[in-house]
Amino acid sequence: MKRVYTETSALQQTMPRSIAGFLYAGAVFVWLLVSSQMVRAQDAPEVHSLSLQQALAYGQQHNVQVKNALLDIQIQRQTNREVTGAAYPQINGSISTTYNPAVATQVIPNFISPATYQVLVQEGVKDGNGNPIQMPGDFGFIAAQFGTKFNASGGVSLTQIIFDGQVFVGLQARETLIQFRERNADITEEAIRANISKVYYQLVVSKTQVELLDANIALLEKLKKDTRTMYDNGFAEKLDIDKLEVQLMNLQTEKQNAQNQIRNGYLGLKVLMGMPVRDSLVLTDELTDEQVKEGMLEAADFNYSKRLDYQYAELGIALGEYDVRRYKLAKLPTLLLNSYYNKNAMRNRFDFLKKGDWFDISAITLQLNIPIFTGFTNNARIEKARLSLQQTINQREALKLNIDNEVATAQNNYTIAISTLDYQKKNMELAEKVFQQTRKKFEIGTGSNLEITQAQTDMKTAQTNYINALYSAVIAKIDFQKATGNL
Repeated sequence: MKRVYTETSALQQTMPRSIAGFLYAGAVFVWLLVSSQMVRAQDAPEVHSLSLQQALAYGQQHNVQVKNALLDIQIQRQTNREVTGAAYPQINGSISTTYNPAVATQVIPNFISPATYQVLVQEGVKDGNGNPIQMPGDFGFIAAQFGTKFNASGGVSLTQIIFDGQVFVGLQARETLIQFRERNADITEEAIRANISKVYYQLVVSKTQVELLDANIALLEKLKKDTRTMYDNGFAEKLDIDKLEVQLMNLQTEKQNAQNQIRNGYLGLKVLMGMPVRDSLVLTDELTDEQVKEGMLEAADFNYSKRLDYQYAELGIALGEYDVRRYKLAKLPTLLLNSYYNKNAMRNRFDFLKKGDWFDISAITLQLNIPIFTGFTNNARIEKARLSLQQTINQREALKLNIDNEVATAQNNYTIAISTLDYQKKNMELAEKVFQQTRKKFEIGTGSNLEITQAQTDMKTAQTNYINALYSAVIAKIDFQKATGNL
């Protein structure tokens, strides 16, 4: 950027009236403007207006736990490829060369001298003393070197598994392993959906809470204004105004705390969804009593197969059965086909690329490995796999008990939460009606400040109880949907 500015300045000094200079300066200005806009566009936070379903879809796409669970599926697919690869022919090529600075010396029995002596004895040859030559009892050894300074070899080899029970079981278990990873990813997604839904509705309910606080603040400000008018006319005491001022300050403080909790809640929801914290999030859904009650489920329609964790446990049992079968088949013989074809050459100089003989060597081997005695290792592995399978079955049965408890508890909590919500809504409406009537009495001078203060406190308590009941009801509904496998 500094260099561009310098070149532009120099051009303007040498050709101040030049059309080319103005065009160059204009082009640089446009480039700088576009670049700055691009940087701002990249740095500017995004605004996301999301319904609950859109928030769930966003979380499913961006949540780190969900992404890692989906990556586990891809990792398992690659692991399956490894298992499949073991059943294919394994072909390898090799090239090697060896230099022998000192060719190995080997000592062999002296087979030359006996033949020579045999001829001498048969011909009756005599030694220097005139005595016939006799066959010695020991001819000793000959030290000889076999080989050359340089050796080279190149070739290919092939290995094919014709029968191996463990490999075949691994091939059969591939699809179940993928389903096992998929169910684990589904369980992770379900947990994230439940948490996002709870936080989303908590923030929606919090907006209603702030609206009620604003309404209460407006009511007290109006009441404070009317009380001041009455005080100016001698119909109220200064103490009445001070009491209302204290109530207003308490409501303002409560509103600030609620807004701070909402801001923190938005931050938590963004992190849960995998959204950048600097982005803005707007929740578009509303929450009403009818929505909470809508689609109430019956536990009678529930069956275990709707639960993702139960499906996961079933797949775990299937994998345990594959494990037992794998170790059982390890007792069977394995049949392998091995073959190779090589070219070998021997030289006293490194001149393999020149003319010279290369010798063929090849072999085909059919190998049958029969396990006769393995020290009871396979028996121990089979028994261990059976015990692990039984543990998995026991865990599934325990899971069924936990599911029954979760469904019953969630149904009870949901039913009570709806009943409490209806009660608290009626109580809030009644408290608001009492406050309005008490305010009218106070305005015409037939009611006391203590009465209206108590009525306002009761109304505020009833509103808070309603907000808590509304949130508890929606949480109970989410828990019941999750317990029955309908989330």
